[in-house]
Amino acid sequence: MDEKIKNSDEVVQHWLKSAEQNYMTMKNLVASNDFSWALFMGHLVIEKLLKAIYVDKFHKHAMFTHDLLRLANKSKLKLSMEHEEWFDKITTFNLNARYDNYKQDFYKLCTKEFTDKWIDKIEKLRQWLIKQL
Repeated sequence: MDEKIKNSDEVVQHWLKSAEQNYMTMKNLVASNDFSWALFMGHLVIEKLLKAIYVDKFHKHAMFTHDLLRLANKSKLKLSMEHEEWFDKITTFNLNARYDNYKQDFYKLCTKEFTDKWIDKIEKLRQWLIKQL
């Protein structure tokens, strides 16, 4: 995993295209009031953008992790405390939407207000990450 990849531009484009597809899915899920899955998709958007940044910077494949703060730190991004907190919280959307023992509690947490607040933060992170490329 640690060796340089020759086609890093293609890999970056793959991550960006996939992030954009997930972004559109996230927007559709919000529109259909499927809030917990919208936040899960939001997590994927941010994860894939971070992996694109990592590949772009280091010309190596990004690590296999869903931990957004870890990916951001490994990508050597200069993070505010606010961004660190957002990455940590958004990482939980991956676990909470995916695993049955967390799903019901997460589903109840995902009111329209909660979701709108976090979708806004995901949007802000998305724009910031795109500017980092």
